[in-house]
Amino acid sequence: MKNKKLITLGLASVTVALALLFSTNLFALDEGKKESKEASRLEALAKFTKVISIVEQYNVDNVTIEELMDKALEGMMSNLDAHSNYLTQKDYKNLKVQTNGEFGGLGITVGVRDGALSVIAPIEGTPADKAGIKAGDIILKINEQSTLNMTIDEAVSIMRGKVGTKIILTIVRDGETKPLPITITRATITIESVYAKSIGNDIQYIRVTSFDKKVISDVTKAIKQKKSTTKGIVLDLRNNPGGLLDQAVGLVDIFVDKGDIVSQKGRNKADDEIYSAKTENTVTKVPLVVLVNGGSASASEIVSGALQDHKRAIVVGQNTFGKGSVQVVLPITEEEAIKLTIARYYLPSGRTIQAVGVKPDIEVFPGEVKTDKNEYALKEADLKKHLTEELEKVDGAKEEEDTKVDSKFVITDEMMNKDIQLKVGTDIIKALIITKGV
Repeated sequence: MKNKKLITLGLASVTVALALLFSTNLFALDEGKKESKEASRLEALAKFTKVISIVEQYNVDNVTIEELMDKALEGMMSNLDAHSNYLTQKDYKNLKVQTNGEFGGLGITVGVRDGALSVIAPIEGTPADKAGIKAGDIILKINEQSTLNMTIDEAVSIMRGKVGTKIILTIVRDGETKPLPITITRATITIESVYAKSIGNDIQYIRVTSFDKKVISDVTKAIKQKKSTTKGIVLDLRNNPGGLLDQAVGLVDIFVDKGDIVSQKGRNKADDEIYSAKTENTVTKVPLVVLVNGGSASASEIVSGALQDHKRAIVVGQNTFGKGSVQVVLPITEEEAIKLTIARYYLPSGRTIQAVGVKPDIEVFPGEVKTDKNEYALKEADLKKHLTEELEKVDGAKEEEDTKVDSKFVITDEMMNKDIQLKVGTDIIKALIITKGV
């Protein structure tokens, strides 16, 4: 028995010794990896410094060390992804101006798609919108300057300028045989982000053009004003380029009473976050349709995707843009900064938006409603109507004026027939109202 104890103790001693030896080796390996990594880092920095020195000494043009460093930083940041950038003093100043919400520009949101500078969406009512710029247009040239290898911030900086001055965008548009030059006059861009109208007596149309700091309050106010008569809502996020994340989360929260809305995951756990709905924030539970297209990006994709995942809304239109990444602006001096992608968004189901977008439940391409009306098919009511219309011509001018006033707040049948996506969305709401007995 004594021998057995000795053997056991002996085995334990050997095990401890081996464990100590193993952990010592692991520690040595770990230290070795750290030293190797540090050596590799120093080699890379030495190589960078050497290249800078050679270019500064032998380049055909006299380039200062400051200019070389700026170019190096610009190249490094732009090659990380389409949305990361080095912000020079001018770029950083422009970004601050934009954040304040009023600036001289075109009213256009751009992004990089397949290496080309593309229009995500024109902002409703702005010079770009009025000039006919469309979501999906590729900007080939800004004035006479090619956009090839141009960063988003460079493009934005050129397009902004003094109010009243003109700029020419040469665009490539799907379906057109040659590039289109479009002249736009810069204006002060102030954005009204929420518009509310009525469709018939019991359907509310709410258009959100961008996610500024007033979206939640404005949408809530619009819904409450018509709550007693509203049986369904059409939420229009077409050509909405995004904006503030908290406003997107809050908009979903208006319609959803529980569950996750969106999560963000980054390389560092500190950047991970989950945003969830709260019952007390729910304003309405009536049937909902969301309209989207290729100009719906970022925050509008979070809203449409989250409502789709919760089966709270039917999404109608076209596949969205596919921007599901999180950027932060990190100052490096008082006058310069970097814009860096730190995380990606994920919808409640776990799917990503990045480069994929949100696929609509019902795909509908834009256009007018086609009607195969037989103009020769007359009915008894039509004959009587003809005489009635003749008598009503006296009051025609007054009726026309009344229609103009009402169109600010009401979507007419004529307007509906010019927008097939809206027409389909409205028909779906009408069907849901009937089937759910709202």
